[in-house]
Amino acid sequence: MHVASPHGGEATPEQPQVAHMPAGYVLTNGMEKKDVIWTAVLSSLAALLTLVAALYACYWWQRRKRKREEEEEEAEQVVVMQHPTSSLSRLNGILSLKTPLISTKALGAQLETAGTPNKTPSGTSSNLAGTSIPEGKSAGATSPAPQNKALQNVKSEHPSTATEGNRSISLVDMYIDNSEPSENVGQIHFSLEYDFQNTTLILRIIQGKELPAKDLSGTSDPYVRVTLLPDKKHRLETKIKRRTLNPRWNETFYFEGFPIQKLQSRVLHLHVFDYDRFSRDDSIGEVFLPLCQVDFSEKPSFWKALKPPAKDKCGELLTSLCYHPSNSILTLTLLKARNLKAKDINGKSDPYVKVWLQFGDKRIEKRKTAIFKCTLNPVFNDTFSFNVPWEKIRECSLDVMVMDFDNIGRNELIGRILLAGKNGSGASETKHWQDMITKPRQTIVQWHRLKPE
Repeated sequence: MHVASPHGGEATPEQPQVAHMPAGYVLTNGMEKKDVIWTAVLSSLAALLTLVAALYACYWWQRRKRKREEEEEEAEQVVVMQHPTSSLSRLNGILSLKTPLISTKALGAQLETAGTPNKTPSGTSSNLAGTSIPEGKSAGATSPAPQNKALQNVKSEHPSTATEGNRSISLVDMYIDNSEPSENVGQIHFSLEYDFQNTTLILRIIQGKELPAKDLSGTSDPYVRVTLLPDKKHRLETKIKRRTLNPRWNETFYFEGFPIQKLQSRVLHLHVFDYDRFSRDDSIGEVFLPLCQVDFSEKPSFWKALKPPAKDKCGELLTSLCYHPSNSILTLTLLKARNLKAKDINGKSDPYVKVWLQFGDKRIEKRKTAIFKCTLNPVFNDTFSFNVPWEKIRECSLDVMVMDFDNIGRNELIGRILLAGKNGSGASETKHWQDMITKPRQTIVQWHRLKPE
């Protein structure tokens, strides 16, 4: 459309009005957005790299710190033991004690003073201080035991030694504990009888007394759970006695199909519980009785003090000891562990074993096993040899620590035992060391329960 010009001429076509912007404005705005994005990405990457570097530096520092602490510990605690007839040499940082060979006459005299072997009913000489088990044999493996005729001779002996030579150390000795209960949780009265004709064990649980109160009413609802270890699947229970601290059960249990030689490798476990209807039953106390200690020619009756169950179970360790007086070599073999306490978030541990040879309170030499990842039942099969003179064998000890390895932070203690002839960490550990001394050149295998400290 043409519009007339005010000056009388023909007007030009009407043009759309466009805002004119600086030439580089749009381009500059787009560049700024890209710069912001790139700056954010690069900043994130830089922060991530800084975090990774900081974590690595922390890990490296912890490793160096732990290594330095171990080196300082070894430097402070490694001492030199002087002996009047021994020469000392150090090879590759390992302490080696050399001593003259001991004559067989002197050795025989020392063994006689260390312990005299007992006599068996047949008149032959045998040492009943302990039993050595070849590697690979099961815990329940026992040699055939005497039947009714042999039990006539058993009466003349102490019941704990009548069949001790036939039992298995790896299971039974774990439950031989003569220590006093840490707290009074009552007593239990029961009797045992064995029917030789029908190969049946007869257990009668009679009563309990002075049990602790577990309920708000000041009483308990006790019952007894019965098992014959190592079988934990098949268990029997008494009836529940309501609101009493002195229950009378008077119940009889029959264990059929148990020949006497099989029975002597079993451990009677009586565990007293307090019944709760709406929550888990409370443990009151328990008793372990190795049946190899029972004289079945009689009908024995027992009053046993209940022991509170272990609150912190750390697991068990299978070890063997052997000492050769001729060359003064003490050999410790770490076979395997079971039911170790979990230390990691995943419910597992990374266990390894650290061993210190000690003389009194002085640490002499340290050894370590390999680390086993994510397991509570490691098989170590590791052997360590130490050079210990015969004159010093009763003074030394082995501090065995099962540890959990951690990449960051200090390694944690799972449990430990002290194998020693005088002040072991328990009756089992002391007996193991004494058996090693009284039976030179023999390998003595035994399970030990780990202690938290």
